[in-house]
Amino acid sequence: MNDIQQMAQAIIAAHATRFGDADAQLDTPLDFSSDAPVYQAAKQACAALGFIEVDAQCLGLAWQAQSDRTGAFDAHAWPAEPQDFGMGGFPPETRERGFATCPARLGLYAVLPDAAWVGRIARAGVPTVQLRFKSGDAQAVEREVQAAVDAVQGTSALLFINDHWEAAIAAGAYGVHLGQEDLDALGATQLARIRAAGLRLGMSTHGYAEMVRADAVCPSYIAMGAVFPTTLKRMATAPQGLARLDAYAKLTRGYPQVAIGGIDAQSLPQVMATGVGSAAVVRAIVGASDPEAACGRLIEIFEANVRR
Repeated sequence: MNDIQQMAQAIIAAHATRFGDADAQLDTPLDFSSDAPVYQAAKQACAALGFIEVDAQCLGLAWQAQSDRTGAFDAHAWPAEPQDFGMGGFPPETRERGFATCPARLGLYAVLPDAAWVGRIARAGVPTVQLRFKSGDAQAVEREVQAAVDAVQGTSALLFINDHWEAAIAAGAYGVHLGQEDLDALGATQLARIRAAGLRLGMSTHGYAEMVRADAVCPSYIAMGAVFPTTLKRMATAPQGLARLDAYAKLTRGYPQVAIGGIDAQSLPQVMATGVGSAAVVRAIVGASDPEAACGRLIEIFEANVRR
């Protein structure tokens, strides 16, 4: 076994139990060059631990950067410093392209299907709400977004609009939430329009590579998931789990953070134990027999478990 394989095995041994794959094994050993041995070892190890290719590569680069910075390889030191991932300075809003700020803790965050739900849940005291209205009819979108903005008037709820950023600007929403596929469709000019309008920007991420990519646009918050299995949206990646959420929260600690995906009253304390300042819920509210009572219970659990 060469040095690279020994380092890879050491990483696996140190972290297999943490990431839920105690039986993790390297693939058939390869004879890599020694130009970047830590990178090669960490990439192999993280792939064996179940990280997808782009995230294993991202972690390999970060582990190499960490080792170069500290002058030593440490198999136990899972990378968590933004600089080792090539992420920008913090806080993000101080950077030239930073978006407007939002609270460091957005609290319970309800993702809702229409304006009627937005108003109902905002009046129930949920501090952050998102309109996720799906329609190909531009006029219907504009009406629903404006109705959602109107629905939160007189409440303290912060309203984010999923995807429909032009309608959000026109209606004067608090912010907009974009997924990675939405980012693919936007150029620098469109992002500049959102920023110039003063809207807060939330970005979805599903792993290390997407967090690095999100950081490049300096959003107002970073959402991380799906933490648990969810049937509400077809996910390109497997559920991330609590251990990965904890690691992601450490890396993105300069941002307000939102955990999302399959979270309910039972799992909420474990989610909050990772240190995130917000947890997004969908079915736990819209699927409840008494949504207002569910909101009250979830807020109570959130406040009892949030890190101060």
